[in-house]
Amino acid sequence: MATTVTVPPTKVAPAVIVGGGRVGRALQDMGTGQDLLVRRGESVPLNFEGPIFVCTRNDDLESVLQSTPPSRWANGMLEPWLQSKGLSDASQVLAYFAVSKLGESPVDGRTDTNPEGLTAAFGKWASVVAARLNAGGLSCKVLDKEAFQKQMLEKLIWICSVMLVGARHGGVSVGVVEKEFRSEVSFAIDIFSKLIC
Repeated sequence: MATTVTVPPTKVAPAVIVGGGRVGRALQDMGTGQDLLVRRGESVPLNFEGPIFVCTRNDDLESVLQSTPPSRWANGMLEPWLQSKGLSDASQVLAYFAVSKLGESPVDGRTDTNPEGLTAAFGKWASVVAARLNAGGLSCKVLDKEAFQKQMLEKLIWICSVMLVGARHGGVSVGVVEKEFRSEVSFAIDIFSKLIC
């Protein structure tokens, strides 16, 4: 059974935001104007005490880690990569929101099936991330590690299934897959679930 950790509301804390793209800028817009935006090639400062939100592509993670003081290594995603860096207990976020264009407001990933939203966080900075997302009108639940990992596997299975079906049909969008190929997605989810679980 999934466990949601109840935390008191937290004010939006200043953060270092690595990455000035759509998601990084959206997180900055949800802040109070006290964030520090770090762009490609810049170093994360040692003396900034708040969380570090890494909003980059996967292939930038190594350089982000190298430009971050080791005493600040605490956040991320990608389980095997984190484990290889000794960051198994790093705070993580499963983001179920989209930012269509730089400067546009994010759209929450609420669905008819999950009207409360699916975005989740766990770890030391989970409540800080949730407060920021809530301030921006987005949902975010704070979970313990086991519940978070379960939801992470569910998302992995879902995205693999949708992308596989989309690729099979000429690279159609997620929306087209959802609308026209739902039974194929269900079949792929069933197969992936049996392989992983």
